[in-house]
Amino acid sequence: MAILKVARLGHPVLRQQAEPVAPADIRSAHVQQLIDDMIETMHEYDGAGLAANQVHVPRRIAVIEVGKNPRYPDAPEIPLTVVINPVVTPLTEETEDGWEGCLSVPDMRGVVPRFTGVRLECLDREGKAVDLVAKEFFARVLQHETDHLNGIVYVDRIRDMRTFSHIAEWQRYWLGIREQSD
Repeated sequence: MAILKVARLGHPVLRQQAEPVAPADIRSAHVQQLIDDMIETMHEYDGAGLAANQVHVPRRIAVIEVGKNPRYPDAPEIPLTVVINPVVTPLTEETEDGWEGCLSVPDMRGVVPRFTGVRLECLDREGKAVDLVAKEFFARVLQHETDHLNGIVYVDRIRDMRTFSHIAEWQRYWLGIREQSD
């Protein structure tokens, strides 16, 4: 397995619409190696998810996993999930604002509204159909990664750019404000 180079905000690959993966190609050595390398890269950088175009491969593949993650210490666990050719559909019009970061926008955070519940339809790494409902944080991560595959970066969805913060200032000021109000 290899740790791949992560594209940063400004690189054109992040604004590309990723191409679908042909179901017959999913089990190929090339696609399986890409998935393994994406998982390794996500783990290396403590990501909650990673889309293929973030590692310079504009294909509709994303990996998601949250365990004991120092970037998201309070996040609920999400088992390793490989999504290929995902279609994410909101289950409600209800949205919730939440802090997001991104490996392609290092050391920054911002408040992004996301649907609180979504339906995910995709193929897994074996090419089997997946149809599931995701809520809260899992729904947020799915929407974030699917946005990447559509050429959208979370900063595009920040409604109030005054929340866009360097992580050190976010920890110092925003987390302190939140903790005082809890």
